[in-house]
Amino acid sequence: MTVDVTPTSVSGINIKSSQNRLLIKNGRVVNDDGIEDLDVYIEDGIIKQVGRNLIIPGGTRTIDATGKLVMPGGIDPHTHFELEMMGAKCADDFYKGTRAAVAGGTTCVIDFVLPQKGQSLLEAYNNWREKADGKVCCDYGLHVGVTWWSPAVKKEMQQLVSEQYGVNSFKMFMAYKDAWMLDDYDLYCAMETCAELKALPQVHAENGHIIARNTEKLLAKGVTGPEGHQLSRDEEVEAEAVNRACVIANQAGAPLYIVHMMSKSAVRALQLARSRQRHALIGETLAATVGTDGSHYGNACFRHAAAHVLSPPLRPDPSTPQAMCEALADDHLQLIGSDNCTFHEKDKQLGKDNFAKIPNGVNGVEDRMAILWQKAVNTGIMDPCRFVAVTSSNAAKIFNIWPQKGRIAVNSDADIVVWDPKLERTISAANHKQAVDFNIS
Repeated sequence: MTVDVTPTSVSGINIKSSQNRLLIKNGRVVNDDGIEDLDVYIEDGIIKQVGRNLIIPGGTRTIDATGKLVMPGGIDPHTHFELEMMGAKCADDFYKGTRAAVAGGTTCVIDFVLPQKGQSLLEAYNNWREKADGKVCCDYGLHVGVTWWSPAVKKEMQQLVSEQYGVNSFKMFMAYKDAWMLDDYDLYCAMETCAELKALPQVHAENGHIIARNTEKLLAKGVTGPEGHQLSRDEEVEAEAVNRACVIANQAGAPLYIVHMMSKSAVRALQLARSRQRHALIGETLAATVGTDGSHYGNACFRHAAAHVLSPPLRPDPSTPQAMCEALADDHLQLIGSDNCTFHEKDKQLGKDNFAKIPNGVNGVEDRMAILWQKAVNTGIMDPCRFVAVTSSNAAKIFNIWPQKGRIAVNSDADIVVWDPKLERTISAANHKQAVDFNIS
């Protein structure tokens, strides 16, 4: 699939491991709180000076950023590399996925450790580290999923937040019945534990029981194609779960981060909950959500329609992408991730005769920043400072890596993007860096 997108070209710079000295001059430095014409001097992977008329050592390599923006490297708070689910394995491993991230201006990703039911969280965490450490092309972190509950799980959560592991966020599922889903009691226990540990609970908010029953009914009626995926889990099913998750978090005395919010109804539920909540409520949406819509599920080509299947699904309401951009701009939502979880056509074919068996996931780690720039900044919905906030700085603050990341400032990591807002590029599966064979962007 080939689509012309924003007049944008990016080049990611992440020189943390090098000994190079680098000067980026004549650019406009964009942070979440302002824009200023400044030069940036980097040494040993750290920003050493920011200003004009800098005194720097001889032999320093120079990048002339005239006419370009100099921004903190993107932080994608939601990726899935090498994940095995629904009988398939993600196309993008940690090398190809993080390489694609850097190509798109993202210099740090946070992936998810997802234990199987009954599996030790520590064992799963170590498995993810083994998969990632030797392959990643940029900095990365790990959330850990709580996919089952017992006193042993609570004890391992306590261990994971220790300095040895440094985990500060745990994800729970309200969907994927009979796989990762927790009931409300176990969800409450997990959130209480997060509150005790001062860790951030995250939730995939959809009503898994309603989805399971709707799926049975649709299949019985002969609805087997990808359109059934969206029909089984409409906006109301997402919004109900958002409200319920917020109620449980409030009862548990915990903040809450809701991942991949996909609908206007879900955002309204979050806004309403904020009026009664004692602790922070954080909302994340996706590049896919602002870049396209659910009309693709009706495409006669199975390959095309199935390539767009993710959960929660893209919404058929054509006003959704703009509404989500506005929610990001107005701080009703705080971050944009990719939920990058790619599957080849052969894997999507597992659900050829049953939409419930189509592996869930789309691409986005490479195109996240360009898509948002096109849809929100070029349209005047969002200014560059807010763009930096939702693509980088807010994630750094929420996950406690600020101002080491997410900011152009002295002593911050030299994770920098030089962004040209006047150039054009074409997004295509033929030229993207990802391994997957279809690009929904």
